[in-house]
Amino acid sequence: MMKKKKVDMSLFIVDVESDGPCPGLYSMISFGAVMVSKDRNWKTFHGKVAPLPNANRIEEAANVSGVSREEHETYISPPIVMQEFAKWIQSVNMGGKPTFVSDNPAFDWQFVNYYFHLSGIENPFGFSARRIGDIYAGAVKDLKASSNWKKLRKTVHDHNPVNDAIGNAEALLEFCKALDIKL
Repeated sequence: MMKKKKVDMSLFIVDVESDGPCPGLYSMISFGAVMVSKDRNWKTFHGKVAPLPNANRIEEAANVSGVSREEHETYISPPIVMQEFAKWIQSVNMGGKPTFVSDNPAFDWQFVNYYFHLSGIENPFGFSARRIGDIYAGAVKDLKASSNWKKLRKTVHDHNPVNDAIGNAEALLEFCKALDIKL
C-alpha cells in the first residue's frame, strides 16, 4: 500500500445541480466532486439526492440537469448520500484540510453545507470556499477576466456534475501551470 503524501490542504472541486436557487426551499438533485490531482488521476464522487419533503421545484432549473421529478424521487435520502460523501472525502484526502473549490461557491457551497447540516454531519470543508474565477482573475490581475479560465476546460461542460467538476479541475491545473501558481 502506497503511503499518502501529507499536504497543507486538499482541493476538492464540487459542482451542484438543483431544482431551484437555494437550499431548503428547493432541492439539490445531484452533485459531483473531484479531488484535484496534478497527475489527473481523478478520484470522483457522484451524489444523487432525493428531493426534500415539501420543497418547491422550478422546472426550468431542474431541466438543466435533465432529471424528471419522477427520476429525482428515486434518488437516495440526503443523510445517506452526505454520509457517503463525508467518508469519501476522508478516504481520498491527502492529509490536509479539505478545501471546497467551485465555479460558483455562492451556489454550490450553500447546497452542500445545508445538506451536511440537515443530515447532522459537520461540513468537512468548514465555512469557506474558493472560487476558480477569483483565483484566475487575481493571477492575471484583471477582475474582468474572471470567466476566461473556462476556455481551458477539456471535459465538456454538460451539467453532469462529475463531468463539470473534472472540467473545472482541468482548467484550474492548466492555468496554475501556465501562470506558475503553486498548488
